[in-house]
Amino acid sequence: MAAPAAPAPSTGPSATLARFTDSWFAHSWFTRPPARLWRCDPAPLDVAGFHATLPGYAPTPLVEAPALAAELGADRVFVKDESRRMGLPAFKILGAAWGVRRAIRAHGRPERLVAATDGNHGRAVARIARLIGLPARVLVPGHVPAAARAAIAAEGAEVVVVRGSYDAAVRRAAAEPGLLVQDTAWPGYEEIPGWIVEGYSTLFREIDAQLAAAGAAPAGLVAVPMGVGSLAQAAVVHYRSGESAPTLLGVEPDTAASVLTSLTADRLTTVPDGDTVMAGLNCPTPSTLAWPVLRAGLDAAVAVPDTAALRAARDLAGHGVPAGPCGAAALAGVRAALTPTRRPSLSPAHTGTIVLLSTEGVTGPPPRGEREPGPSSAG
Repeated sequence: MAAPAAPAPSTGPSATLARFTDSWFAHSWFTRPPARLWRCDPAPLDVAGFHATLPGYAPTPLVEAPALAAELGADRVFVKDESRRMGLPAFKILGAAWGVRRAIRAHGRPERLVAATDGNHGRAVARIARLIGLPARVLVPGHVPAAARAAIAAEGAEVVVVRGSYDAAVRRAAAEPGLLVQDTAWPGYEEIPGWIVEGYSTLFREIDAQLAAAGAAPAGLVAVPMGVGSLAQAAVVHYRSGESAPTLLGVEPDTAASVLTSLTADRLTTVPDGDTVMAGLNCPTPSTLAWPVLRAGLDAAVAVPDTAALRAARDLAGHGVPAGPCGAAALAGVRAALTPTRRPSLSPAHTGTIVLLSTEGVTGPPPRGEREPGPSSAG
């Protein structure tokens, strides 16, 4: 759908939100409300039980942020803080652990694990390899920061820097000997990515239990940062296999919005390699496994600029959540979605409970541009 016109001047929370859209591209928004009525089968029930057996497993915090609720015009806002998932600064180990377990059961023990990554997935694969006594080779595109490469190497993996984009690193990894553990799919490689997506289901089951324990209404809006779309795929499967029908908002960098571009074109689309501080979301091509699920069940998507993600990271820090730009993209995306012209296309339940997935913590030095001046909306 075409982006709506800029909202009329107003006061209060809507006026605060509107300033985040002033400089955006016209193609930064997509919505298809009927998608929230799509239904599918749930993820396997034994995934969460498996994760409970892993060293250091515990549900990550669901942090309530009343000041954000006031800003966003919702009853309650919660942030799922994935900055300390089993000793790693992101959620990725949930998928890597389940994917490797299923692959070894199906195909036997490999000589080594191989993965391509923008950072966190490769580190998770390296951690699993170390836990089960296998070597790992992790290929990274050149834009991955040195601190992220060093963190992967510290897990015991061999790190190989590949010239070009994330897609180039994936192609190189697919040619390496060993078991490829990749969280994106393409024709002929969909089995292991499917298991990885199943592994992410534990995160959403934790959220359901934590909202109930807090006495909150079920999620009415869930914001998910998107790279290749695998976590968003897991969100769609979880929320479209239950009784509620929340708005599922996918958020991408405006320089690497491959899922939003695909939704707008109604076909899987590769975008040019981008440049963004949201390095883990800098993925030119969506997963072929995620794409049909997102096309059917993702009812909103938005692209955000680096400045919005950096501001959101600072604001989340003020609420006690140490978020990197990728994790903070969820807040930036919700701010973009809750403008006067966009808000009516969301589920009416979004004014009850909003959940922001802060998918990674602070993984290195302050990213480019983080010290740029700008107002913070933290309470």
